[in-house]
Amino acid sequence: MLCSSPPCSKPKLSFDAIFYYVTNLEESIAFYRDTLGLPLVSQDYVARFDLDGVLIELVRLPPGSVVPGSGNARLCFAVSNLEEAVQQLHANGVATSGIKNKKGGRIAFFRDPDGNELSLWEDETAEDAREIVKSAELHA
Repeated sequence: MLCSSPPCSKPKLSFDAIFYYVTNLEESIAFYRDTLGLPLVSQDYVARFDLDGVLIELVRLPPGSVVPGSGNARLCFAVSNLEEAVQQLHANGVATSGIKNKKGGRIAFFRDPDGNELSLWEDETAEDAREIVKSAELHA
């Protein structure tokens, strides 16, 4: 039952990780580490990458399992030069969508070895995504 009147107790949440289920852990590690250049920080039953303090985990999907949920999540990587980043992906054999203009910037899409959709975002105003977060914190 949801709390509808004060005082409501709310859980104290903190960020843990973003994770994707993958079918071939070694192939996915190679893609995220070697193709995208994310630093692999540890590996046991999952592979952990650190991107600017955000932990990205790749979790092996047990054989015969179905990925839960609708699969509508996407990792979005901020880049300062979208054309250059797309060219680098192409040079590494990764197909991308065309560059699309969106409100506030430009975006291109691509997929990892399991077909998870990823994107590259070039913001038209901020230096990078951290600037957006800083700006939001100042106005909160």
